[in-house]
Amino acid sequence: MRVEEQQNMETRAETRREPAARGTSRRRPGLFALLALALVVAVVVAGILPRVRARTALRRETAEMAVPAVNVVQPRRSSRAQELVLPGNVQAFKDAPIYARTNGYLKRWYVDLGQHVKAGQLLAEIDTPEVDQQLRQARAELGTAQANLRLAQITAERYSGLLKTDSVSKQEADNAAGDYAAKQAMVRSAEANVKRLEEVKSWQRIYAPFDGVISARNTDIGALIDSGSAGGVKNELFHIVQPGRLRVYINVPEAYSQAARPGMAADLTLSEFPGRRFQGKLVRTADAIDPATRTLLGEVDVDNSAGTLKPGAYTEVHLNLPAASDSYILPVNTLLFRAEGLRVAAVGPGGQVTLREIKLGHDFGNSVEVVSGLRGNEQVIVNPPDSLTDGERVTLVSPGQAGEASANSQPE
Repeated sequence: MRVEEQQNMETRAETRREPAARGTSRRRPGLFALLALALVVAVVVAGILPRVRARTALRRETAEMAVPAVNVVQPRRSSRAQELVLPGNVQAFKDAPIYARTNGYLKRWYVDLGQHVKAGQLLAEIDTPEVDQQLRQARAELGTAQANLRLAQITAERYSGLLKTDSVSKQEADNAAGDYAAKQAMVRSAEANVKRLEEVKSWQRIYAPFDGVISARNTDIGALIDSGSAGGVKNELFHIVQPGRLRVYINVPEAYSQAARPGMAADLTLSEFPGRRFQGKLVRTADAIDPATRTLLGEVDVDNSAGTLKPGAYTEVHLNLPAASDSYILPVNTLLFRAEGLRVAAVGPGGQVTLREIKLGHDFGNSVEVVSGLRGNEQVIVNPPDSLTDGERVTLVSPGQAGEASANSQPE
């Protein structure tokens, strides 16, 4: 009995465990599905989220890189008086080539290259055999004309006396008087020819026209001399200059033509005298702009009584001109050359670019003078890109870099 009761109890226990086991087995597939779904979602999220973040970062970086970073400088006000340096050639105050006025052969010369001469000093003599022969012939013709004149005079006087007694006709007396008048004209013509040839013969002696220095002698004894008044190529015998006072012609740009006035000081510098300046004065200007060069021609006179400077030398003329009150200095690498004209790019509030139209004054080489278009408080972009447009946004580099760029762009 006990054995059967124990078996029955075990059978009832097994019967109670079977439904619980079936419920547990039914819940396991749903749990596995939820775990699998969670795993898939986690994998998807882990793969997509970094990409989204990377794309967002790329867009942000692209947007930041699309805004150009620029260096800026601030315009520097020009000084109240600025030095204008212009090239020029030193010329003697008096400069003249000496030509012959008669034909012949050089008989003798008395001065040579570099010799100082006085006004009226004999420079050379010319042997003129042809002129001498023409002068002898003219004098002989003058003698013949004078002899004919005397005969015509006697005849006219005789016919005039005979006419009073009606010994000759009125016509004969008039013919004699007319012949006498013609002979007088022939004598005057012969005398003028003789005087002309005598003057030509006097030109065989060549004299200095003023005090100066012989800068060239282009002839020698026996050389054929042609008259300077003859056609063809003219050969000067001597060249004389007066170096005691020099003049330098300069071409002042139109932008400075109003400031360049006669009477202002002008210093000369020459490469052969480093560190030395020679005082001069702007004595006159053309008072008109040359339409070909758009410059004003001016003359600077310099005292050279010591003879230090040489005519023909190259020089630089320094003029201290009053500068415009609203002119500024900018580096040349801030300029924008556009079809509509010259511009500079200024950075305004919020990093917004404004293109300013400007007008230039003097060019200093690595910097320029701006005479209009700036107020002086602008931040001007250095090396602006050609694609820069009005209203575009930019970012500024650090002040140290901007200052360095400005320093590297200043004139020497």
